[in-house]
Amino acid sequence: MRLTILGGGGFRVPLVYGALLRDHAPGRVTEVVLHDLDAARLHAIGRVLADRAYGIEDAPAVRTTTDLDEALRGTDFVFSAIRVGGLEGRAADERIALAEGVLGQETVGAGGIAYGLRTVPVAAHIARRVKALAPDAWVINFTNPAGLVTEAMAEHLGDRVVGICDSPVGLARRVARAAGVDPGAARLDYVGLNHLGWLRGLYDGGENVLPRLLAQDDEVLTSFEEGRLFGAEWLRSLGSVPNEYLHYYYFNREAVEAYQRAGQTRGAFLKDQQERFYATAETVPDASVWAAWDRTRAERDATYMSANRKASGGGERAAEDLESGGYENVALALMRAIARDEAATLVLNVRNGSSLRALDERAVIEIPCRVDARGPRPLPVSQLTGHEAGLVGAVKAVERCVLEAASSGSARAAVKAFALHPLVDSVQVARRLLDGYRGVHPGLGYLRTDQAGPAPRS
Repeated sequence: MRLTILGGGGFRVPLVYGALLRDHAPGRVTEVVLHDLDAARLHAIGRVLADRAYGIEDAPAVRTTTDLDEALRGTDFVFSAIRVGGLEGRAADERIALAEGVLGQETVGAGGIAYGLRTVPVAAHIARRVKALAPDAWVINFTNPAGLVTEAMAEHLGDRVVGICDSPVGLARRVARAAGVDPGAARLDYVGLNHLGWLRGLYDGGENVLPRLLAQDDEVLTSFEEGRLFGAEWLRSLGSVPNEYLHYYYFNREAVEAYQRAGQTRGAFLKDQQERFYATAETVPDASVWAAWDRTRAERDATYMSANRKASGGGERAAEDLESGGYENVALALMRAIARDEAATLVLNVRNGSSLRALDERAVIEIPCRVDARGPRPLPVSQLTGHEAGLVGAVKAVERCVLEAASSGSARAAVKAFALHPLVDSVQVARRLLDGYRGVHPGLGYLRTDQAGPAPRS
C-alpha cells in the first residue's frame, strides 16, 4: 500500500514515518512518497527517515519528488500537511495581527483567516488532481486551518477527504486519567469545529463521569493541562472541558497581551528553530541525523502554547503531556480502519450530515466517528446549545466567507471574513488586516482590490 505525503519536507514528517515503522501487520504501508516544492528540505527529511529505518528489515521504502502529479498518480492514501507561505508566512500573520491588537495565531482569528485565504486555493487544486489521478484514494488532511481546508477539499472529493487533529486525543486522554477512567475504553461526547470544540461527556460504561470530575476540588481539576489553562472555576461554570484553543476566546485579552510581551512569536520561534535544523542537517553524519531531529522536536513540543500557559499561570507542560500519541497515530489508525476494515472510533473532521442541527449538512465539524472500510460515520453527540452554538455558528460563517473569497477572488468577502470573526472587533481593523496581509503574501494576489474599496486612513 502506498502513502503519499504532501509537504514531505516538513519537520513533522518523521513522526508519521515512525508510526509506520511500528506497524508490521499485513496490508500495511510499504511505500512512502514524499512530495514538496523544496528539494533541499526533501533531501534532509529523507536522510532523517533513512537513519530512523536503519536495521528495520520491513521499513517502508521512501522516494521523493517535487512533481505533484507523479506523487499522486495511483496512490492509495494522501496525507496532506502543506504549509503555504512557509513559517515565514506564519510569522507575518502573527506580526501583522498583533500590530492591530488582535490575535495572530495560525488557526484562530486573523492569523487563521490569512492562512486559510492563501491555503484554500492550493488545497482545492490538490483535491482536483487527486480526483483526476487517484480517484480511489483517501485524503487525510492535517493542513491548517484543518476544518476549513477539509471543507474546501470536500467540494471536490466528497467524503473521501477526512481532517485530523491531535488536540481532542490529548484532551480526552488527560481528562480520562484525571477521572480515573481508562482512556482507551472511554466514550466521548465531544463536539464542535476544529480547534473550537468541547468535551461535554466522558462515559465509563453507561456512566458520564465528567460531572463527578467537575465536582472535585481545585487540586484535582488543575491536575491536567486544560484545568491549569482555564482554571477550575471556569470549567465548573462551563460544565464541560474546552479544547485548549478556546483559551484564545475565553481569555483573549490576556493571550494577546502575552503574545505582544513575548520577545518572539510562536511562528518566528519555529522559523528560526527549523532553519537551524535544516541548515545543519547536511553536515550531520548519517547515523546521527535522527537524533539531531529528535532534539529539535523535543524543544518544539515543550514550548507549545507557552504564551497561553504564562498568561494563565499554568506553568510548564507536564511530562505526561509530552508523550507520543498525536496526529501521526490518529492518521495511522484511520488508514488501518479503512484499508483493513479494522473498526475504530476516532475524533475526526467530517461533513456534518444530520449530526448537528445548528449547521447545514455540508459543514465540516469535529466529532467522534466510527471508521471501517466504508470510511467515517459520525456517532451521536449532544446538540450544541447556548454560547457554544453561537460561537460555532459565527466561526462557521467566517469560514464560509473565506471559501467564497477563495473561489471568487472577492476581497470584499475576505474583509467580511475578518470583520465577522469574534476576535476581530472592527470593520476598519479588518480592512487594514487584509491590506497588511496582501502586502506581504504574494499568494493573496488573486483577491481583487476593487471588491473591498479603499482602506480608511489612520
